[in-house]
Amino acid sequence: MLAYLNLTKIKSKTMKKSLKILTMIAIATVFSCGGGDKKKEAETGYGKKAPVKTEKKEAASQRVELSNKGVGPIKSVTLEAEVNQDMAAHGKEVYAKMCTACHKADKKFIGPAPTGILKRRTPEWVMNMILNPEQMVKEDPLAKDLLMEFNGAPMANQHLTEEEARAVLEYFRTLK
Repeated sequence: MLAYLNLTKIKSKTMKKSLKILTMIAIATVFSCGGGDKKKEAETGYGKKAPVKTEKKEAASQRVELSNKGVGPIKSVTLEAEVNQDMAAHGKEVYAKMCTACHKADKKFIGPAPTGILKRRTPEWVMNMILNPEQMVKEDPLAKDLLMEFNGAPMANQHLTEEEARAVLEYFRTLK
């Protein structure tokens, strides 16, 4: 019995020591990674160092790309000056049924918010993303960047018809 208690104490001490070591390694890893707030400098050629400007890349969801039509079946979309209210109402129903699990109209969620999307994307790109998300993520640079921004969560293909996707696009026009 005494031998068992001694063995239990040894195991307990060993486990505590292992836990402390693992904790220290984890802390050291966190503090050793990254450059912190240090400014980057480059050699000027005269033995002096000059600060290097580092650009912070704009989030893909906020980037404006109005020439990219995306990859998919939609090559051209004509938007009337006035929103087609019947089509927009149908699009709102489709959106509520098929899209709200991942998209909130006015804020980031699992996917980007559609409010103001047509100020940043072409109608063709939006429809191609709705209709053809798998190929868009494979071949469209912006869709790839969005995938990375949203933690690798790909947009699910809801298998909407072109008519349904067009109605959703019309609904997006009503979001301000």
